[in-house]
Amino acid sequence: MMKLTKRILLAAATSLPLMAGSAWAEGLISIIVTDPANPYWFTEGEVAKATAEELGYEATVSAHTGDTNIESNLIDAAITNGAKAIILDPANADGSVGVVRKATEAGIPVFLVNAEINESGIAIAQLVSNNAQGAALGAVAWQELVGDNAKYVEFFGNPADNNAATRSNGYNTVLSQYPGLEKVAQEVANWDRTQGFNKMQSIIQANPVIDAVISGNDEMALGAIAALKEGGNLDGVIVGGFDGSPDAVAAVKAGEMAYTVLQPVAVFSREAVIQADHYIKNGTAMVADEKQLFDCLLITPKNVANYTAPFTLSE
Repeated sequence: MMKLTKRILLAAATSLPLMAGSAWAEGLISIIVTDPANPYWFTEGEVAKATAEELGYEATVSAHTGDTNIESNLIDAAITNGAKAIILDPANADGSVGVVRKATEAGIPVFLVNAEINESGIAIAQLVSNNAQGAALGAVAWQELVGDNAKYVEFFGNPADNNAATRSNGYNTVLSQYPGLEKVAQEVANWDRTQGFNKMQSIIQANPVIDAVISGNDEMALGAIAALKEGGNLDGVIVGGFDGSPDAVAAVKAGEMAYTVLQPVAVFSREAVIQADHYIKNGTAMVADEKQLFDCLLITPKNVANYTAPFTLSE
């Protein structure tokens, strides 16, 4: 899948100059992300917008901040504005099914990125990171660093997002094989750095000895690191993240985070727009499979120098 994606991106890039004079001629692509205050979702929106504009579309980026009511209003606006396609990072695996159906019934193809919905056949495509693969990749690296015996904490993302459970299950599948690894706390921190900080502070008070932290995303991990640093407890604690955000990469370089699992958001955000363009022009899906998985990569001190742009690891 990754090789196919690279060929598609190369083909698109080589054809872009031919379209340079046709700006806005193709219509509107509406891009709806979760929250651009998070660098992951900011990159998702900006890459999709840039790709749409390169292909000759007008593009708008808006955010639902996880609120399905806001999401519904944004879908209504896209329908009213005559969008040719919608690129959507859904707010809720169940709660977003209705808005995807609403757009589809209005004749607007929907391409989901980053997160899934719990129904198939209404979106043209669902392009997501291979979260199970990424979680296993991270958990194996984490265990090798932590060893067979440790007291650890897990941070869980937004329960309304299937990615949270997929990553947690992936961690547990690997770590449950080591009975000496004791999970002293599992906290829901909703992908948020501040929540990670506050909950880590409470965990430290209840558990003075913490050997390691494994987190469902980088923001929660960075919050935990800040809390550990404030209390003078970070030294020797292994912290693993997930996303590959610029701040997490900086923490890896600084020796504060052991690794982060890179989600290829810059790849699948671009790919979603390329597939939307194909559908608009041909009326058929460019890729037969609705659900498309993009493998994650591990960023460690050994290869962190190859991180050349936000959420981009060069070979």
